Amino acid sequence: MAVISVGIGAHAVAPAEVVRALVDYDGSSDHIVVREIRVPRAVLAVGAGAALAVAGVLIQVLSRNPLAEPGVLGVTAGAGFAITVGSALGVAASAAGELALAVVGAVIAAVLVYSVGRRSPLRLVLTGVALSSVLAGVSLGLRLVLPDVFDRYRFWSVGSLAGREQSPTTLPLLVIAAAVVGALLLSRQLNAVALGDTVAHVLGANVARVRVATLVLTTVLAGAATAVAGPILFVGLIVPHLARRMAGSSVPWLVGYAAVLGPVLLLLSDIGSRVLLPTGEVPVAIVTAFLGGPVLIWAVRRYGAGAL
Repeated sequence: MAVISVGIGAHAVAPAEVVRALVDYDGSSDHIVVREIRVPRAVLAVGAGAALAVAGVLIQVLSRNPLAEPGVLGVTAGAGFAITVGSALGVAASAAGELALAVVGAVIAAVLVYSVGRRSPLRLVLTGVALSSVLAGVSLGLRLVLPDVFDRYRFWSVGSLAGREQSPTTLPLLVIAAAVVGALLLSRQLNAVALGDTVAHVLGANVARVRVATLVLTTVLAGAATAVAGPILFVGLIVPHLARRMAGSSVPWLVGYAAVLGPVLLLLSDIGSRVLLPTGEVPVAIVTAFLGGPVLIWAVRRYGAGAL
């Protein structure tokens, strides 16, 4: 899938030429496109896809809500608010500055949500939704009165992989890899917590510690993905449902399948974003929204309003 993704775009490159660019680089235009643009973009898609999908699994298992996705923790809204404030203060003038602001905003929002809603999963979700609404409203107000801030924010707010491959993404991708490994290590204890607090205590799991660790990992994964690719919705909602078809109720397998299916979905969406319009690319977040809308309707019809 990654090789196919690297070859498709406004300038198509044959699969054999893609392989040659990787193993026998000659400096031709095809090889430059592959090495300098397509490969970093595919790596970014793999990292962001895995992060959003695993974060979706963690928050759905923790909140016991199949309609939850990483945004309910306020991570996306916090990152957007930080970008808006940073743009107004003039400290978001570079890609590195935006990345740092997005991470800081995501972490602060998650800490606020946890400090208020830590007593129960339902309260946690409601706190996250409320904080997201407040931050989104304040951010919108700032953007309406500051046209320059709006102009800068609109480029960041459309989740896209195009143009992000040149940003400093090595550290965020390493953080994502470490967090995915942490999620796999935590998944057995989270499996016990998913059965209920009483059962988890009987099985020897420390419920409070598992919840804190799960929230930290969810924040790191969703915050890092948002920082490097902007807000990309629905991946954290769609993939857990796809993975659950294969993994059943096993959280460890659910995390494992999500770590594979998330990158596949984002790579497919990225390919679609390049070929849907003959005049140019569509932001990948719009493609995932087209895919996510029907899945959300299906999930609501299947699980009902009681899951909210």
